[in-house]
Amino acid sequence: VQLVESGGGLVQPGGSLGLSCAASGFTFSSYDMRWYRQVPGKEREFVAYISSSGGVTNYAGSVQGRFAIVRGNARNTVNLQMNSLKSDDTAVYYCRSRVGGIIYWGQGTQVTVSS
Repeated sequence: VQLVESGGGLVQPGGSLGLSCAASGFTFSSYDMRWYRQVPGKEREFVAYISSSGGVTNYAGSVQGRFAIVRGNARNTVNLQMNSLKSDDTAVYYCRSRVGGIIYWGQGTQVTVSS
């Protein structure tokens, strides 16, 4: 299983950014996917969830209405569109899968929201 995030960077408050996670090594369309984020010195926290079909999504309260998770099962990708970004959204963002009872993480991508 391999998960590779991309799309992070520096953005001003109020701006938008799109993250992508490319998955390989498993039958992507059969598994739910999640995005998490982590700030140094704090625990990794849940951001968004999407079911295997893409029909069900769920978000942390802090990002509800601003972030959108979508997946492309034909391309084995799961994306996170982030709008109205705030300084509190600054973190390393990770995608996560659970395959065969084992949790896998990507290497993460840094998102910095600053003027």
